[in-house]
Amino acid sequence: MVDARAQNNLGPRLRVGMVGGGRDAFIGAVHRMAMRLDDGFDLVAGALSSDPARARASAADLRIAPDRAYADYQEMAAREATRPDGIEAVVIVTPNHLHYPIAKAFLDAGVDVICDKPLATTLDQARELVALALAKDRVFAVTLNNTGYPMVRQAREMIAGGELGEIRLVHAAYIQDWLTRPIDADGHKQAEWRTDPARAGASAVLADIGVHAHNLALFVTGLELDAVAADLTTFVPGRRLDDNAHVLLRFANGARGVLLASQVAVGNLNNLSVKVYGTRAGLEWRGEEPELLHFTPFGEPTRLLRRGGPGNSPLAAQASRMPAGHPEGYIEGFANLYLGAAERIVARRAGRPAAAYAALTPTVRDGALGLAFVEAAVASHRNGGAWTSARL
Repeated sequence: MVDARAQNNLGPRLRVGMVGGGRDAFIGAVHRMAMRLDDGFDLVAGALSSDPARARASAADLRIAPDRAYADYQEMAAREATRPDGIEAVVIVTPNHLHYPIAKAFLDAGVDVICDKPLATTLDQARELVALALAKDRVFAVTLNNTGYPMVRQAREMIAGGELGEIRLVHAAYIQDWLTRPIDADGHKQAEWRTDPARAGASAVLADIGVHAHNLALFVTGLELDAVAADLTTFVPGRRLDDNAHVLLRFANGARGVLLASQVAVGNLNNLSVKVYGTRAGLEWRGEEPELLHFTPFGEPTRLLRRGGPGNSPLAAQASRMPAGHPEGYIEGFANLYLGAAERIVARRAGRPAAAYAALTPTVRDGALGLAFVEAAVASHRNGGAWTSARL
């Protein structure tokens, strides 16, 4: 049977609003499905599009009351903050350049934030949001969704428990092929803004998918990234930002790594992976087969650990929603982050620490680390691939 988690003592549903995510938007629908899985949120308000007519129509689609369908996020933040039944958290699912001003507006209004990646378009903006969230004592979750997969959490626990020994090598990759042709120049909505420096930031491929590979490497290993040396390439003529990145990694403990991010690797749809090698064993997780974790002790055959199967760690088991053999993945991983965000919001208000699974939901600092990585990689590339600090 499906293990929905409404019994987790969250209490009444949290009232949330959404900025972005209206008609024809991809990621907004994913967030709405995820927040419903555990019945912990009520979507009661929205500024769902920069086009007022589309915003109203999108709100009607989602049964949001007309008086809570806003034309812009500034009006929404101001009015919701004064309502006795105003929203308790905002979900931000807009193009990258709007994450910072929207998050700032709602933090200033005293509202907790759940934001899609990347956190902002510049490291200075990210640092400001870290400081503001701390000053306002607000929960700020960033939906780096791959941290929600049970077997990713399994890998994290195995590494933290010393099963791999001292970590020496980390390989992370996220490769796709959907930008192999110049669909951005042909007006493709999702491609057009992702390759626009004004809306995507200093890098396209790293801000869009590279931050996922970076976050996955840090989340699984628990290591701190010290410096990067990067080679960024724009293969498609006329494209305004990069579509391929090769990045060497140096970690604070002396480990070495490599990160590959590409959106022009023909034959790859959504190929995300992380490989970690220590002095005692190695492991590998692949996003296209998320139910499996490959674990190889030195000198022994590879073992396959399956989600829901023997040997699952407590946090991996807690993140599983279906019985073993029943596939789960993308939406459920997002839902685990929403559950963690809800628990953290409730725990903060009650003045108690959040549960262990809630602590795994990425924070505003995790989002800022992603921006530190992107800016360091861009600076390294511009300086001929020189090693560049990636510290926050």
